[in-house]
Amino acid sequence: MTENKQSLEVAGRQYDPSDYKSATALGAGLAETHEQVSDVYAEGTIEAAVDQENAPDLPLSRPE
Repeated sequence: MTENKQSLEVAGRQYDPSDYKSATALGAGLAETHEQVSDVYAEGTIEAAVDQENAPDLPLSRPE
């Protein structure tokens, strides 16, 4: 496959839920990016805090 054709194939690729089990770098990267975007979207609340698994949440607001 030529380099230009590969570039077009990669550029046209979209996230698919099966990417979480993908063995390819492209699929794994798309899954990781999707996870990061969905985390940011879910955390986009008015109180804006980062959830920590084993620690208290970190507020993102600036001290007044």
